[in-house]
Amino acid sequence: MSSYFIYMPHFVYILKCADKTLYTGCTNNLKKRLHEHNTSKAGAKYTRARRPVKLVYTKKFRALGSARKYEAEIKRLTRKEKLVLIKKSSSLSS
Repeated sequence: MSSYFIYMPHFVYILKCADKTLYTGCTNNLKKRLHEHNTSKAGAKYTRARRPVKLVYTKKFRALGSARKYEAEIKRLTRKEKLVLIKKSSSLSS
């Protein structure tokens, strides 16, 4: 019997809310999660009161554990440090 592993990436993301605050999360389906944050009750309680939200940062990981660890690191950053991270990532992709 052959066994195989289906690679499912995980993403750590930062959202900019309508009130200019930042929200950090982790998911394996970025498109679906962003839709939930903006439209459904499945979105985080924090973002439901601050819609619309805009995706401003993402980083892909092969493993959930690595993604969760990085998410925790980002959540420990100050707002100013998060804004620097967002700015650096957007300048790399342009």
